[in-house]
Amino acid sequence: MTDTISTSEQMQYGLLAKRWCNVELPLRVLKSQSGYYIGTHSDEDGPMSRESEEYFPTQQAAQVALEEGSWTQKPEP
Repeated sequence: MTDTISTSEQMQYGLLAKRWCNVELPLRVLKSQSGYYIGTHSDEDGPMSRESEEYFPTQQAAQVALEEGSWTQKPEP
């Protein structure tokens, strides 16, 4: 079961990036062919993890979800 991240629990760094890649990268809004999502990105290696279960229709919707903590953390990649 996944949990929705509340504002008080909002993580600043990608849980999956840390767990699977052993890197601490800040969460940010990224885009794929499926839509916008909350994930991590490395300047050297590109996208590292998709942290959100959801894809969002717009960059603004994803940014609001990130800022408000109203997104669901993926349990694994």
